Amino acid sequence: MASPHRVLCLETLSTSITNINVPILGSVTQRAMDIKREIEEGKQKPFKEIIFCHFGDLHAMGQKPCTFLRQVMALCMYPALLDNSEFPEDTKRKARSILQTLENGSVGSYNEFYSWETLPQRIAHFIQRRDGGIPCDPKNVVVSSGATAAIVSVLTMVVNEDEPLRTGIMLSVPQYPVYVDTIMLSAAVKVEYNLDEENGWSLNVDNIRQSLYKARTHCNPKVLCVMNPGNPTGRVESRECIEDVIRLAAEENLLLFVDEVCQENIFGLGATFHSFKKVLFEIGPRYSQQIQLVSVNSVSKGVSGECGLRCGYIEFVNIDPAVFQKLFTLKSFAVPNVIGMLAMDIMMDPPQPADPSYKTFMEEKKAVLSALAENAKLTEEILNQAPGIHCNPIQGAMYAFPRIHIPERAVKLAQTQGLEPDNMFCHHLLEETGIALAPGSCFGQVKDTYHIRRHV
Repeated sequence: MASPHRVLCLETLSTSITNINVPILGSVTQRAMDIKREIEEGKQKPFKEIIFCHFGDLHAMGQKPCTFLRQVMALCMYPALLDNSEFPEDTKRKARSILQTLENGSVGSYNEFYSWETLPQRIAHFIQRRDGGIPCDPKNVVVSSGATAAIVSVLTMVVNEDEPLRTGIMLSVPQYPVYVDTIMLSAAVKVEYNLDEENGWSLNVDNIRQSLYKARTHCNPKVLCVMNPGNPTGRVESRECIEDVIRLAAEENLLLFVDEVCQENIFGLGATFHSFKKVLFEIGPRYSQQIQLVSVNSVSKGVSGECGLRCGYIEFVNIDPAVFQKLFTLKSFAVPNVIGMLAMDIMMDPPQPADPSYKTFMEEKKAVLSALAENAKLTEEILNQAPGIHCNPIQGAMYAFPRIHIPERAVKLAQTQGLEPDNMFCHHLLEETGIALAPGSCFGQVKDTYHIRRHV
């Protein structure tokens, strides 16, 4: 009897999957977990524990959960607690308002109406308040199972395989790796533009335009992706810069895809978050009626920091409503879990000054931002004192992305081992100190420059 043909194995995988390289960050993480296990088993190391500084998990890095958020979630999960006098009245009021909109008042129901109608309405109210009254139609808001799902859903829809030229998607260098993976999966073309490291990682419109014109010789660039605040750079873009990017998108007929997940994490001196939508509408109808804008946000950062709950939203501006029906079909595979949606709902309507929970909420919010500001300042000072390291000012998000000088001999050694030099640096640092950092090559960097990313 002939051996059965194996349907699923490495040789039969789709090329869109096999073209994705094993993330460099993954090798550092895996080795860090292995060392952690070895320490627990009693193996001697020159350090007592692994210090994970390479990812953006706020709770894992010590941020305390938001009391108001967790109290309301507890009440929704176990409504019998509504009779408990230890819970502030505003948490009960918020919990009741949520439970009334859930099917049979249960978080265990599918709650599709809640995800398609109720929650988008509450998100729209938040966006409208954030942007100073600029209207937000709930029909233009779609809830997703986190920012990553939003990125994948939207960018996948932009790609049209039937067009003569492949779709180009413009990404900054450095960039968040999930964008690269999405481009590979969708068979699009990655079009990179360099952020200006010498000017604090700012967006440089001339760099974007240069990359755009060069790419048009071999693909059809349709989307310009921007992160504000930046990951991994920690840069917060100025209003002037945002205006320049909007004008460029209008001139070149590009869809703007804006990742604003870290919008609450603003702590740099003089730094202010400006949403792209707000700036778009404030510079006039010539742009606000023309530009197609997609923005994403989630509960994974900010005061909540609830990375594990996996809930985000997408807002569409000047997008044909017929697109939403197709998106709903696509996103049916990634409907957010109800617990994540609860967190989103709660954070869209935080306590107000007259509420019993307001004082605690504001104290916790201030503590989060103060800790990030202090840690960022300390990180800058210490790194800039170290020989061969330069760190730009950190204004937002929760990352530092310093440049490191790696001697030529070390570069050649890494090459003989088939490693990126900064990857080799991170592995040696991990083995000798127990500190896990992310190599800059995981995020993209200008040739012959080397970086590391660390959580502040």
